[in-house]
Amino acid sequence: MAPVSILLNIIWILIGGAWMAFGWLVASVIMAITIIGLPWARAAFNIAIYTLLPFGSRAVNRDEVTGMGDIGTGPLGVIGNIIWLVLAGWWLALGHLLTAVLFAITVIGIPFAWAHLKLAGIALWPIGKVIVPA
Repeated sequence: MAPVSILLNIIWILIGGAWMAFGWLVASVIMAITIIGLPWARAAFNIAIYTLLPFGSRAVNRDEVTGMGDIGTGPLGVIGNIIWLVLAGWWLALGHLLTAVLFAITVIGIPFAWAHLKLAGIALWPIGKVIVPA
């Protein structure tokens, strides 16, 4: 990880990134408790880690990385994302959007607001995504 990414990640954690990562972790635990929510729990846990350290990484579609489709990138992934959106995605996205608005008020906060906007999009449609180095 580049020094600038490390610095931005440290600042991110100190000014509230840990709070949203905790939200993702709560969603992951809730989904895991239901047993049938285990596929969503795995995706939420991976994105919780990404939310904790977003600088120096990016989320891409898994089929772009592997070069082939799978259960999470096909029609079942779409159904899974719709279920996720209804159960947890909307409130995680709302949290990221509200936080982005607060950060966008200051010039210094714009990179953090942009990171929250990217995370809001992922919050709506996480199944079939994978986190890769930027």
